[in-house]
Amino acid sequence: MTDMATSGVNRGGANAAEPNPAGINSAGKAAQHAGATINDEMYALLRRALAPLRRAPWWLKVTLLYLAARLVSYGIFLGAAWHAAESPWGGAQPDYLTFINRWDAGWYERIFDGGYPTTIPRNPDGTAQPNQWAFYPIFPLLARGLGAVTGLGWPAAGAIVATVAGLAAALMIYVLFKNFASSGTALWGVAFFATFPLSPVLQVPYAESLGMFFLAAALHLLIKGNYWAALPMVVLLCLSRPAGAPFAAVVLVHLGLRWWNRKREPFPAPDMVAGAVLLVVSGVMAFAWMFIAGWVTGDWTAYTDTETAWRGTRLVLFKPWFDAGVELVGPLWGPVLPVLFVALVALYLNSKAVRRIGLDLRVWCGMYLLYLMAVLHPQSSTFRMLLPLFPLALAAAFISHSKAYRWSLIVMFTVLQVVWIVWLWQFSAISTGQAWPP
Repeated sequence: MTDMATSGVNRGGANAAEPNPAGINSAGKAAQHAGATINDEMYALLRRALAPLRRAPWWLKVTLLYLAARLVSYGIFLGAAWHAAESPWGGAQPDYLTFINRWDAGWYERIFDGGYPTTIPRNPDGTAQPNQWAFYPIFPLLARGLGAVTGLGWPAAGAIVATVAGLAAALMIYVLFKNFASSGTALWGVAFFATFPLSPVLQVPYAESLGMFFLAAALHLLIKGNYWAALPMVVLLCLSRPAGAPFAAVVLVHLGLRWWNRKREPFPAPDMVAGAVLLVVSGVMAFAWMFIAGWVTGDWTAYTDTETAWRGTRLVLFKPWFDAGVELVGPLWGPVLPVLFVALVALYLNSKAVRRIGLDLRVWCGMYLLYLMAVLHPQSSTFRMLLPLFPLALAAAFISHSKAYRWSLIVMFTVLQVVWIVWLWQFSAISTGQAWPP
């Protein structure tokens, strides 16, 4: 009896001490429901807060997006400057304007202060020394104009012109992208452009941002068939950055296709005349700066000699890429690398996402890459020179509509900004006595 009672008490006590799964499940579900409710309320609150922005005009969205991206890059520059050692441009831990006024910005500053030399400085062996003729005039002239009006010196004037030109480029790129995509996808394309690992150059005293604006405007007007309006954009583009030759090639392909398809899509005589004028002007402007340098200095190889002064050898088309391949993987497989690169680029430009950006933009990307392979010596600055391939930002947006994919790309680009700035914007001499320029 006692054993039964004890057994009963033990069973009762054990039962009383055991957890109640049903109760816990109920409590857990209640907590989960409460958490979900809070999350829904926060999400709804965020949507209400952002509702005015969603209804904002496109130019305001692009402006806010661009400014946010430049603010992030500003913070990265400041962090890199904090760790910067002494360099040829200043002491350790320079301020923002001093830190970004490095490398090519110093050459633009010389143009800002004193223009271009009337003779090409040369070494005893006759090779040209680095000088201002390698850098195009529109950007430093705009900065000089701003300085004359406001009294600002080069560091501030150059940075302001570059940053504002970058905003103009972002706005123009959105307009260009709208030819092929919805408003939302076009905005994502601009977001990829504004956060791209090389995008911090849009706010430093380089001519890239100005060149991107003129290029985007010229491409948009070409696609729209507004050839007369494209003329001044092409002239300004070719006096800002060396992009005239590949653009002329795009105009030639564009007009050739319009003529070939003229029975299916009319190609009126006035358009033919305007297009022919645009083609001629593009071709002439591709060599205009070369002729200007020769005329001013009396030395008709002034520009090409100056451009190759940094590499120490004369210009031989395409050869530097094969040399770089040999340096990387040896004489057997080295010459294969450029060929493999061209094959991969051709496959990519024919991919589904890239085909959606239209034939003209695909031709531009292909012609520009061909131009780089023809005249460029592969080096650390090559990364920066890939920025004119910005139409591929829209192709990246076409790959997927997933927000997870698109935001992941933004985060990856931002992290790579840190890599680019810390790696190349810092001054670090290498064994040759030179340094890695951005």
